[in-house]
Amino acid sequence: MSTPSLSTLPVRRLTPRDLTACADLSENRGWPREEHKWGLLLAAGTGYGIDDPEGGLVSACVVTSYGPPERPELAAIGMVLVAERHARQGVGRRLMRHVVDAAGSTPLTLHATEYGRPLYEELGFKTTGRAEMLRGPFRPTGQAPSVRTRPATAEDLQAILRLDGEVFGTDRTAMLTRLPAFADQLRVAEDGGELIGYAAAWPNMDTHVVGPLIARDTETAKALVADLAAHTDRPLRTDIDVRHEELVSWLKSQGLESWSFNAVMTYGIPELPGDWTRRFAPLTVAAG
Repeated sequence: MSTPSLSTLPVRRLTPRDLTACADLSENRGWPREEHKWGLLLAAGTGYGIDDPEGGLVSACVVTSYGPPERPELAAIGMVLVAERHARQGVGRRLMRHVVDAAGSTPLTLHATEYGRPLYEELGFKTTGRAEMLRGPFRPTGQAPSVRTRPATAEDLQAILRLDGEVFGTDRTAMLTRLPAFADQLRVAEDGGELIGYAAAWPNMDTHVVGPLIARDTETAKALVADLAAHTDRPLRTDIDVRHEELVSWLKSQGLESWSFNAVMTYGIPELPGDWTRRFAPLTVAAG
């Protein structure tokens, strides 16, 4: 019995029931399994995949849409993977073309590695920014940030959603309402009763990822990171917009090291909406 051609295998929607297959695919490509993150993305976003006739997935990705459900204003593409034995056969290109076509007029964004960027450029994505991944044990040195933060409560959710919508540029309610259960920590910063920043730390293998990181200014961002770090014994990881040079330098002075860079790319819009000066790090590079 002959194996069907990759070009004839259908693209289908993934569901949370595909979590193990997605984690297997990650492992196949040398990534961590990241089941916790896959679970969030498959629940809050739309997964797309191509089944391998011999079992598992040939390819997969997840699209997370923001704004009104009936007419999204922005969608983030992440976790684009092709099984090792099917690599360099046009599968990733086919899946991405399907995703772009399915998005219609919705603007798209993604974080691209150097390996993936040529494909996205071929599809019409433009590099509009850059993020630096920093990771390592947080070892506080120097003067502590002056802003005070506290653990978020259920009563803070509406204020978090308002601030996030203003800074991110569109509504992320469907994703952020899952954040308290997804993250191990969620902290807020206030000034005179007004919410001026919030950040989460969520578990990813042996690290805690700091994201989202939304703050009025760099001092507030520092305070949120420092207070999250004070309540974990894991190394931190975060992906900082490189335009926030002061925060990047400070994190390195606190023990984190540069790990890699990603290109922030957009399709259908010249740049991301919102206020980048207060948007320091994404929830995850897979979802913006």
